[in-house]
Amino acid sequence: QVQLVESGGGLVQAGGSLRLSCAASGSIFSINTIGWYRQAPGKQRELVAVITTGETTNYADSVKDRFTISRDNDKNTVYLQMNSLKPEDTAVYYCAAYRRISPSIIVGTTYWGQGTQVTVSS
Repeated sequence: QVQLVESGGGLVQAGGSLRLSCAASGSIFSINTIGWYRQAPGKQRELVAVITTGETTNYADSVKDRFTISRDNDKNTVYLQMNSLKPEDTAVYYCAAYRRISPSIIVGTTYWGQGTQVTVSS
């Protein structure tokens, strides 16, 4: 089992910044990828950004050049730095951890955090 605890959400004005944190614990040897996903009201959950143990990153087109995902292996923590926030970034942000063997193939269990609300006012 892998436990994920997110923090750092909140209310911010458009153009502002937030940094989300995802702390992983438990059987972290079983995963090689941690990602951030988000779900806005009435919409499907979507990928925001992921990072692998090899530091490979992928971003949704909507956040490229504004968001940066990084990791601190000593702390088993992944961060999402969000700059130039827009009202359409408003959503519940979830941290997920899994093992992937290619960008589109996940094997085994996907673990999810409880989510953290990000609200961007106009």
